[in-house]
Amino acid sequence: VQLQASGGGLVQAGGSLRLSCAASGSIFRINTMAWYRQTPGKQRELVASISSGGDNTNYANAVKGRFTISRNNAKKSVYLQMNSLEPEDTAVYYCSANVIVSRFATEYNYWGQGTQVTVSS
Repeated sequence: VQLQASGGGLVQAGGSLRLSCAASGSIFRINTMAWYRQTPGKQRELVASISSGGDNTNYANAVKGRFTISRNNAKKSVYLQMNSLEPEDTAVYYCSANVIVSRFATEYNYWGQGTQVTVSS
């Protein structure tokens, strides 16, 4: 299983970016998907998560009202729409997925390679 993240870049404060992450490989089911971020010297932190059906979402307080997580199960993808970006949002963003590879297999957590988001003031 591989997760490929894309969509990062450089944007001015107040701007928007949309991150995408697509899963590929032998996949029976994808449960919770999420976005995390990390800055140098700090622990990776949860930004947002979404349940398998997309009906339950969870956001870090710092991004509530500005970021929206969504998913497309047919495309095995998760997205993060980031609006009203602030310099404090600058980080490497990682996607994560809890994947079951076959009908009776155990769920495992997989990570994408990270995509850099830089917000200039």
